[in-house]
Amino acid sequence: MHTLLFLDPGHFHAALTLRIPNPRVADEIVVYAPDGAERRDFLALVERFNTRGDAPTRWRPIVVDDGNPLDRLIAERRGDVVVLAGRNGGKARTMRRLHEAGFHVLADKPWLVDAADLYDVRASLAARPLAMEMMTGRHDATARLMQRLVATEEVLGSFAADGPAIELEGVHHLEKLVDGAPLRRPWWYFDVRVQGSGAVDIPTHLVNQAQWLAGADDGAGLPLLSARGWSTRVPVGAFRRITGEPGFPSELAPFADGDALAYFCNAEMRFRVGRVVARAATRWDLAAPPGSGDTSRTVVRGTRATVVLEQGPETGGRRRLSVEPRGDAEPVLRALDEAVAAAQAELPGVRVERDAGRAILAVPPALASGHEAHFALVLEELLAAIDEGRWPAALAARTLAKYALLAEAATTVSRDAS
Repeated sequence: MHTLLFLDPGHFHAALTLRIPNPRVADEIVVYAPDGAERRDFLALVERFNTRGDAPTRWRPIVVDDGNPLDRLIAERRGDVVVLAGRNGGKARTMRRLHEAGFHVLADKPWLVDAADLYDVRASLAARPLAMEMMTGRHDATARLMQRLVATEEVLGSFAADGPAIELEGVHHLEKLVDGAPLRRPWWYFDVRVQGSGAVDIPTHLVNQAQWLAGADDGAGLPLLSARGWSTRVPVGAFRRITGEPGFPSELAPFADGDALAYFCNAEMRFRVGRVVARAATRWDLAAPPGSGDTSRTVVRGTRATVVLEQGPETGGRRRLSVEPRGDAEPVLRALDEAVAAAQAELPGVRVERDAGRAILAVPPALASGHEAHFALVLEELLAAIDEGRWPAALAARTLAKYALLAEAATTVSRDAS
């Protein structure tokens, strides 16, 4: 049985690994962090999991209050798996030190904030103990169904060559709810030297999805074709609501312009995944319109059909997967029916509904566990690999290839912004 160690949990993703119990994990967890709002928010979210009416957890946090929590954690060795989700600046060095000290690490993205961090990322991925990223997208049932359809030549055909064949876009919001409660972000979230710029944050997920959809999980290099970045304006009033701080700390002075911050959190890049051209774009807005939330759209264009996974106002806030045949629709739709029938063992209850020349894939609500539930699945993935003595070399290779691309994009965007 594993004991989890939480080092400076400054992001709610740390607590989401505990959203459901895991038989491989001891109820006692150890938190290494000085007192402050971030530690209190982490413990409060864990307590909500313990006291909820439906399937409560039984976590027993032990808090170690130390001004140098990393040294203390390594010296005490009270567990074998360290969970990192907080400040990203310096994370690569911390991961390498934990790796060299013999700890397995589950770390939130991004692992680097500038190109120099790639050296430490490479070292942490070179061998056991394991370092694994909190990549949740491949645990989503609808995304898994999309990947199966894209990999079915009779449905998609070949990847389109007239422009990006894979396009991934997302709009996120700085003010949001987590586990039904308003999310409070630490002030340093708005410092790209700590959090990372838009080129290295959300694109960690988008590039991972592009690798998966293109069938390129072998760790091959991802040549960057272009990259650009831009800022979101954050007024001081919104900053107060999001962080609980009375105003902009002095550390954010380089990004302040009067009563607002210029938060350099948006990015767009084009790159190659093998022979496939992909485009990834991410944008942060202050808050979603009433009744809505984050939006996303993934489009894969093939010679026989276009496969689209989208979520936004036009889908009622729900994820919708559709297939739009090109040319003669009937052969594509027959192949789609066969592919869905073959997927029933993994994705029971999925149906094909035809609608004006296209097909909508109806995924049962029982399969839609939601993004917040996927963090516990990533933890289980790491623990299973540890217990089985596996070395997921392909995962390490594609993670390194992704961060090499993002390091180059971050350098390009930073140079253009200066």
